[in-house]
Amino acid sequence: MRGFITGHAFIPFLICTESWQVAASAAAVSPIDLPEHHRAVDVSRAAVAARFAEVRLHSTALAAPLSAEDQCIQSMPDASPAKWHLAHTSWFFEAVILRELAHGYAPFDEKYFYLFNSYYEALGPRHPRPQRGLLSRPSVDEVRGYRAHVDAAVQRFIESADDAAFAQALPLITLGLHHEQQHQELLLTDILHALSCNPLLPAYQPSPAPTLRLAQVPAPMRWIDVAGGISQVGHDAAAAGAPFAFDNETPRHDVLLRPFQIADRLVSCGDYAQFIADGGYERAQFWLSDGWAAVKANGWQAPAYWIAPGDARAPSPGWQVFGLDGVRPLDPAAPVSQLSFYEASAYADWAGARLPTEFEWEAAFSTPGVTQMQGHVWQWTRSSYDPYPGFRPMEGAVSEYNGKFMVGQLVLRGSSLATPQGHTRRTYRNFFPPAARWQFSGLRLARDS
Repeated sequence: MRGFITGHAFIPFLICTESWQVAASAAAVSPIDLPEHHRAVDVSRAAVAARFAEVRLHSTALAAPLSAEDQCIQSMPDASPAKWHLAHTSWFFEAVILRELAHGYAPFDEKYFYLFNSYYEALGPRHPRPQRGLLSRPSVDEVRGYRAHVDAAVQRFIESADDAAFAQALPLITLGLHHEQQHQELLLTDILHALSCNPLLPAYQPSPAPTLRLAQVPAPMRWIDVAGGISQVGHDAAAAGAPFAFDNETPRHDVLLRPFQIADRLVSCGDYAQFIADGGYERAQFWLSDGWAAVKANGWQAPAYWIAPGDARAPSPGWQVFGLDGVRPLDPAAPVSQLSFYEASAYADWAGARLPTEFEWEAAFSTPGVTQMQGHVWQWTRSSYDPYPGFRPMEGAVSEYNGKFMVGQLVLRGSSLATPQGHTRRTYRNFFPPAARWQFSGLRLARDS
């Protein structure tokens, strides 16, 4: 669960093209790369109100390039319409904070508690997820009105709530903002999937023609040694001044790692094109059993949104890639994206390597020589999404946020170009089913020493 909105200026991004690299340069100096202990957390009412307004404005800015028709479509059961993302993130603040803690709060529309609940059993029944695209009403304008209503109510609460109520609400407001940032990335990945289903392949937001690259081949991959031993992983929520982290990142604990090597960079589009050219999608020996079944059942021949040479949709010879700024020639040096776990695993096997575990990835995060750890693509790991030893979910309705999904999913680490600035960190655990390939997901190789 992105390109960046800085103020109102959109920095376009596209997988495997020059504009992807431009955005990557912007990401490289963004706050997401600052160590957690360097981030001062201001919890004054004024700071919380400003942060709330900033995050909420970012969502509406992301939706601005979309027509009302664009915002209503749902291209598959796993995706949601842009309009639904805008409404659901408002529902979270209304259902979790305003309805519970803001005395005298009047809901915008009681029916919205049903329409825009996602999966919280404790907060009541909900509209089926695969049918969110049927919600032609409320209109986009009505959803904008809903957001404005919730925004005003939350700002009033922050300003006027007594100290006890504000202190009780503060962790929920913080959670709600990080929740909204997750949906900002999902809004982009979901609309990209929807636009990819349109025969016209329309751009989410066209960008100027990319500048010519001097080098069109990926740099040679180097292997970086990482010592084994006892390593601490996870987030220490009990530490003084600890910044926000989701409950699934806790508690901090020890793991035993064997010595290993990790690639200094991500697998590039050029690297992955060699796998395709070598018959990677036609040779079962590289694939997990379920992965090979997915290849055959779905007709996979390349990453999602790659357009093969000779395809009628391709405006020029060679591989093309469809991204948020339209169809562009593939950039061999850019990290490959829109891969399922199965594809990442198959490539690693073909390359004579493997995927790192999430603990190896975290241990290698600050290792000298290792690059592209954040701000490019989410990186599949070989780790199942399981609770850490001593894991305790958050209390109340938000206890359902993470823990109940800890089965049948794989962990991804890092962040992508579509991840909002300041949202991710070294210990962040993203997760998706192994067949998911509509996210900005790629891979990094590892091997035993």
